[in-house]
Amino acid sequence: MDSGAPEPSLYTVKALFILDNDDNRLLAKYYDPKLYPSMKEQRNFEKHVFNKTHKTDSEIAFLEGMTIVYKSSIDLFLYVVGSANENELMLMTVLNCLSESLNLMLRKNVEKRSLVENLDGVFLVVDEIVDGGVILESDPQQVIQKVNFKTLSEPAYGFILFDYISGSAELQGERTQSA
Repeated sequence: MDSGAPEPSLYTVKALFILDNDDNRLLAKYYDPKLYPSMKEQRNFEKHVFNKTHKTDSEIAFLEGMTIVYKSSIDLFLYVVGSANENELMLMTVLNCLSESLNLMLRKNVEKRSLVENLDGVFLVVDEIVDGGVILESDPQQVIQKVNFKTLSEPAYGFILFDYISGSAELQGERTQSA
């Protein structure tokens, strides 16, 4: 075996962050404490990444010894960062899961306003996908199910309650007529 090859590791993701189209941080999780330990270093890295990626149509970048996969959505930029020798497909799987999970959670309205209004749920989604740099889940349906968000295919509780009350009222009428 080649001694120069890196040792395989479960710690795939070094960082995950979401920026708006003005380079403002909306969410950031850094999983490697040695990588950009201070807030200032993190913001400088994010600015550098944003400046290199926000006007391009590609999905991958190699900056500062890191592999970065990214995707834009209306006024948001989603980034997943791994080491230079990390498998880009694994990082892209995390990015796609994050993007699709947010799409399901925010009911296809993945934009800054709705993301900020549901930030607590967004943190739950991120924590369900990656924990400590380890990829836990790559299926958006499973992520949404685990964080217990209702998707569009599920009926709203108000309609169920209305149906129940109106059905119960109809049953009451039938009971009194038969008696």
